[in-house]
Amino acid sequence: MWYVGMDVHTRQTTFCVLDENGKKIRTRTVRSGWRTVILELKKLGKPFAVCYEASTGYGVLFDELAKIARRVEVAHPGHLRLIYKSKRKNDVFDAEKLAKILYLDVVPRVHVPAHEVRAWRATIKHRHKMVCERTRTKNTIRALLRGLGIDAPRGLWTRAGLAWLEKLSLDQEGDALRRDILLERVKHQNLLVKRVEKWLGKVAKDNLAVRLLMTIPGVGVRTAEAVVAWVDKPKRFRKNKSYGCYFGVIPCEHASAGRDRLGHITKQGPSFIRQLLVEAAWQGRRRSPVIGAYFDRVKRDDPNRNKIAIVATAHYMLRVMGSMLTTGELWRGEAA
Repeated sequence: MWYVGMDVHTRQTTFCVLDENGKKIRTRTVRSGWRTVILELKKLGKPFAVCYEASTGYGVLFDELAKIARRVEVAHPGHLRLIYKSKRKNDVFDAEKLAKILYLDVVPRVHVPAHEVRAWRATIKHRHKMVCERTRTKNTIRALLRGLGIDAPRGLWTRAGLAWLEKLSLDQEGDALRRDILLERVKHQNLLVKRVEKWLGKVAKDNLAVRLLMTIPGVGVRTAEAVVAWVDKPKRFRKNKSYGCYFGVIPCEHASAGRDRLGHITKQGPSFIRQLLVEAAWQGRRRSPVIGAYFDRVKRDDPNRNKIAIVATAHYMLRVMGSMLTTGELWRGEAA
């Protein structure tokens, strides 16, 4: 079997081919789209495995390559020290290095979910971005009111609050214009978010894993669906501690010569999921004696350990989620 390393770009791809003994056969640059690259690989005439770095659209390329290759490996870009820390870097060298790590079977693999799971993930991320945009618009409105010395009532974003904002009399025509535009934007963003949440709600309702995680106190549908979508297949994790590593809620570790120092969390994986997990941890601490006891045990009655305790609690809840997804058990609420 031959081994192909690919340095993939949108309009240009360089691939390097090694034979069964790891000897370079050819290197070629295709200045065209991925379809042309697929056609060129079909011309190899021998069974081959292929490796490339994960980037935008890596899932679609994986599906196409899987039809013609014996094995397809997608490499994690951040773990390819051989490439991104190299003093000599170009497309040809990168493709050759990818082919070599494929031949040696030391590829830092990335899990490639099915097309429907990729679409689900993308929609979840899209909703998060829409909510962030709506928050920025709301903050701009509050800044406008503060700049004019106007105290906004509580519940400004409720139906009554928006009606008050719309009827608010402003002296300057420019201020009124800004208020009207921002108000229209918030209303439109509300409709768009509801539209996306309606679709996500249908998916979550039909997903047993999402409903399973929602039995944990403090875990809502948004947190549950995000964790399930990114975990995808629980059996690909060797142990529950791997979930914390995957979502970046474990501390960095520097151990050498008997000295072990723990630093900040690694922050690998999607940042918005860590945000959801921390929010769920705060809610779980209030609603569940078990989760609250775990938080208090880590906090040690030290106000300066609040952040450490809540992140550790989020990690604990994530491990519980992993165990539930693996076994299919409901939240039991036993002592932590």
